[in-house]
Amino acid sequence: MTDRDPAEQPQITQEMIALFDDYTHLSLDRRKFMDNLAKLAGSMAAATAAAGLMASNAQAQGLTAETDDRLTISDITYAGADGEMKGYLARPKEGGPFGAVIVIHENRGLNPHIKDVTRRVALEGFIALAPDYLSDQGGTPANEDDARALFGNLDPAAVAADGVATIAYLKTLDGANGKVGAMGFCWGGGTVNALAVASPDLAAGVAYYGGQPAAADVPKIKARLLLHYAGLDDRINAGIPAYEEALKAAGTDYELFVYDGVNHAFNNETSAARYDKAAADLAWSRTIGLFKEALA
Repeated sequence: MTDRDPAEQPQITQEMIALFDDYTHLSLDRRKFMDNLAKLAGSMAAATAAAGLMASNAQAQGLTAETDDRLTISDITYAGADGEMKGYLARPKEGGPFGAVIVIHENRGLNPHIKDVTRRVALEGFIALAPDYLSDQGGTPANEDDARALFGNLDPAAVAADGVATIAYLKTLDGANGKVGAMGFCWGGGTVNALAVASPDLAAGVAYYGGQPAAADVPKIKARLLLHYAGLDDRINAGIPAYEEALKAAGTDYELFVYDGVNHAFNNETSAARYDKAAADLAWSRTIGLFKEALA
């Protein structure tokens, strides 16, 4: 894909993006997805190119270096709620103690993009840990389709319990100040919302285009929340009104932003057709601002 002449790149339409969203988050199988995409794109070759532009490329160059000498980076294991969790830990080499941030992946698992985000968070002055929520299934596979298929095996209650265990691990980690926040994207955004319900020890939660918890559970939330939504993300945005009504009724400390004209996954720079730099940069500045206040 990177060697194609820009003039030959297929035109990505909202109809294509909606189809891709159905494929990645609902029940559309790959063969049907590609057949339908070929009808929209005009040929199977164009459909293949379009799918590449919409998908996150696990091998894409990130925004930070894996060898950044300002950071200490390690693959770790720690105790989950019921078994061992794998994770990717990044922390500043100098200074501290630091607030800690859990970085929760999309339904692609702990891939290079999420590791890159984890390093970015650490460079902002936090201990950052990206858990692999597919740990008990052998860890995140390299193939995105294989990874996505495993998420159907996850029990939401077990996912929340592993998040609570991750908070407990970070609260006592050497060099941490005991305050823990969480941020997540897509599946991870919904997981942040669920973790806020499950744990009164979460100080701050940032959900990027994440599914909302049941309104009846919202009064359990003690964390400060920052909720980022994409203006064109009709599927996720359908849950905003009920969630916001419940947040207001409960007196929850929250901010909610809808970024007009951008798509689900607008923060992911490895998804060329959906990434929006202006929205991503603004959401990131708001995210780090909250963590600097809540985790100090």
